[in-house]
Amino acid sequence: MDAQIVGWGHTPFGFHKDKTFEALIQEAAAEAIEMAGLTPKDIDAIWLGHFNSGMVPDAFAASLVLGLDDGLRFKPATRVENACASGSAAIFAARDAIRAGSARRVLVIGAEKMTGLDTKGVTAALAGASYSQEESGVSFPQIFGRIAAGYFQKYGNKSETLARIAVKNHQNALANPLAQMRRDVSFEFCNSVSDKNPLIASPLRLTDCSLISDGAAALVMVADDMSADFDQAVGFRGAAQVNDVLPMSRRDMTELTAARYAFDRAYDQAGITVGDIDVAEVHDCFTIAELMIYEAMGLAPSGKGAARVADGTVLRDGALPVNLSGGLKAKGHPVGATGVSMHVMVARQVTNTAADMQRKDATLGCVFNMGGSGVANYCSILEAVK
Repeated sequence: MDAQIVGWGHTPFGFHKDKTFEALIQEAAAEAIEMAGLTPKDIDAIWLGHFNSGMVPDAFAASLVLGLDDGLRFKPATRVENACASGSAAIFAARDAIRAGSARRVLVIGAEKMTGLDTKGVTAALAGASYSQEESGVSFPQIFGRIAAGYFQKYGNKSETLARIAVKNHQNALANPLAQMRRDVSFEFCNSVSDKNPLIASPLRLTDCSLISDGAAALVMVADDMSADFDQAVGFRGAAQVNDVLPMSRRDMTELTAARYAFDRAYDQAGITVGDIDVAEVHDCFTIAELMIYEAMGLAPSGKGAARVADGTVLRDGALPVNLSGGLKAKGHPVGATGVSMHVMVARQVTNTAADMQRKDATLGCVFNMGGSGVANYCSILEAVK
């Protein structure tokens, strides 16, 4: 027994001053349930991926979706948190319930409302995902700035490559009506330090950083012996979670070691190699992260990920397009929603329903969602089964 994705919902990502956190959750959930052709009372259990860390006062948010419809009342609902991978953590937990036989129709939501705080407040909240005993007072831009600096010291300055990754993802977002920043940006702008593109944490510039976002995404998953009842179904050909130790001092931060393990294990389950994947959505919280993920997923040896940008492999028309949605860089990064959003985007690709984002003839897609500084790592290999 395994889970299959049969419906999805996704709010636009961006600034939602007119919508509460609860409203975002319910909007995405309602869309997913309706797409699946179910009613709320059909749902057996609910999981919510939500980081929070003080960004909203709703510390007990699991049951907020129950207000959508009385049919959801008295259903078990659980909040799941694993930093920026909270959404994927919720999906994996819900999938495990189906595989264990304790639920057959589940609702998974990922959501975050970040814009209630100013930039300083959000930065402090996100810092809660670091190792406080050694990294207290260090922001995540500073953490990934250190990672980039170490990578550059070992492999050479890759600032131009990071700029090209930013340009790629912004161009991709132009085809995504749900993306927060649908704006073309030039290589010259991204590759220069200026008043509009300042250094945030050297060597990372503003254009190397993902966005502060509000938004939600949702999935309905069912037991695979029910797929005949649904118009579309997307299965997990492979899926792996790998966590690493939290302190950066205990890891080689010039590579994403646990991410590589997650990819390898998911590939082994799926019986594939990276060359079999048609499309991927990966965790570009910062452009340096996307560059290092190319190496973790096996597209290039350590230190050689820049070659996959230079030769066009990861571009829209390349052999393996990465982040056709615009990624966290341009689609947006409402933390708890990100992992669920990634699964939605890849599910749309493999069912040929991605509209202007569609990679022609995509049948096998990869999701990689990461929490913290490469600590929580989730890799899913998705394929349409109907």
